Amino acid sequence: MKPDSDHLGIRDIPLSERPRERLEMRGEGALSDGELLAILLRVGVEGKNAVQLGLELIHAFGGLRGLHAARFEELCAVKGMGRAKAAQIKAAIELGYRMSLEEQAEQVIISKPEDVEALMSHTLAVRDQEELWVLALSTRNRLIRKERLYIGTLNHSSIRMAEVFEIPMRCRAPSIILVHNHPSGDPEPSQEDLRFTEELVKAGRLLDIGVLDHIIIAEGGSRSIRRLGKIDFHTPLPRTWH
Repeated sequence: MKPDSDHLGIRDIPLSERPRERLEMRGEGALSDGELLAILLRVGVEGKNAVQLGLELIHAFGGLRGLHAARFEELCAVKGMGRAKAAQIKAAIELGYRMSLEEQAEQVIISKPEDVEALMSHTLAVRDQEELWVLALSTRNRLIRKERLYIGTLNHSSIRMAEVFEIPMRCRAPSIILVHNHPSGDPEPSQEDLRFTEELVKAGRLLDIGVLDHIIIAEGGSRSIRRLGKIDFHTPLPRTWH
């Protein structure tokens, strides 16, 4: 009698069809997302082999992006997972993202708000807490440094201007872009966001450090406060910014 394919373990699958062996013979590009996850998971759970568990994770969380967005504890809670497997998946996704950054130009050039969204949305769009980041740029808008300044419920009045400008001063950057996220999913800036940005622009002028823009990122997209035209940023920008 042919075994029930729904309950096959990896050892019951023909050698040439096992994920690890298929990767060795045909390369990682030939494997499905579920098969790649199976290699990370190594073993399944009673009633499911590693490939089936991988597919279950993809369906449960809505794809690889959903796995990235999932909290560590949510992954651990899935039957057959646990902390070690959850850590392996999170680490693999992060390594893939870091490799994609390395494949970009040696120095990222920020010439428009969409460049900021491409650089930061992977990190910020799925966060369930607010984070404030500072991007320090060269005179030709090349990214010198990006650094997270704050995490938690963002209370602009508690953020010291000196902390913001310490970052570009350390790396002698002539300009910065502020980036933060809205976990609500709505990227529209609040009145507090606008006031905070205006105060930063004024402080930057005193320090001779240009504040080029303040980008808000959410699952619903991103917004450039500069493009909204409600604040005079003073610092000239590439024509592509407008």
